[in-house]
Amino acid sequence: MQAHNPNLFRGLSAFPITPADTEGRVDTEMLACLMERLCEAKVDSIGLLGSTGIYAYLPVEERKRALEAAVEAVQGRVPIVVGVGALRSDNAVALTKHAQTAGADALLMAPVSYTPLTQDEAFEHYRAVTAASELPLSIYNNPSTTHFAFGADLLERLSRLPTVAAVKMPLPPDNDFAGELARLRDSTGLAIGYSGDWGMAGALLAGADAFYSVLGGMLPRPVMALAHAARNRDAAEAERLDALLQPLWDTFRSYGSLRVMYVLLDMLGLGLAEPPRPILPLSTEAREKIAAAVAPIIGVGEGKETLLA
Repeated sequence: MQAHNPNLFRGLSAFPITPADTEGRVDTEMLACLMERLCEAKVDSIGLLGSTGIYAYLPVEERKRALEAAVEAVQGRVPIVVGVGALRSDNAVALTKHAQTAGADALLMAPVSYTPLTQDEAFEHYRAVTAASELPLSIYNNPSTTHFAFGADLLERLSRLPTVAAVKMPLPPDNDFAGELARLRDSTGLAIGYSGDWGMAGALLAGADAFYSVLGGMLPRPVMALAHAARNRDAAEAERLDALLQPLWDTFRSYGSLRVMYVLLDMLGLGLAEPPRPILPLSTEAREKIAAAVAPIIGVGEGKETLLA
């Protein structure tokens, strides 16, 4: 068993979209450009083919092409954590084996399902995947998308699998990050990260090991600044930057962060892509609200982020 890099699930993990055409074929050239931006911003890791990376909408072969293109573009400069979630365990295992041979650094997996999974079924699903590769894996706890709730006992069982190293959690409904972090660390010993960008400041100020950011995949520099301030316990600066980003967080909650990312891709001049159907592009009115929300932190059309002084 290979030794795990303890820093793989630490800091800011940026989740880019995966640009693809209407038939689900990945635009590897545009994807490589997005990878370059993240490398230049020195994010701590890249969360490839997460929910924002539309993994659930892509054919297995296109997911493999996306990973191969990303590895080629990144050239080892930033760790790549790739999503391997799939409806069937055999597909998840195949994606896992490919991830190891293609050069990914770690895995992220949600319990994708149509028929709701039991706790035991989810455990066996994860056990099959962890047996297929030596890459460290983060449990992707995303109940708003998967409609699967991890029980405390299941998380503890999964933490004992040899390659499970981290868990990506949703924001706690009561915002009690400190209490949840203490409970999870005591019961699992895993690296604990969160997603839901509007909770980034609170999670990192409370001591979370990582934050998995949607906006970081498109606008990494202001998000890195916020994460850096929070991890260094500079609450005043973290709260200032969070306040600057609140109008954008509001658009995430109103329209869904995935839809907003496709608008930002166009506004930044990085390319044109549409979300996978049946998800529809946002209206002109929504685009105008997003433009107003993001104006304080970017030079629209310049492909660069500018933080206010």
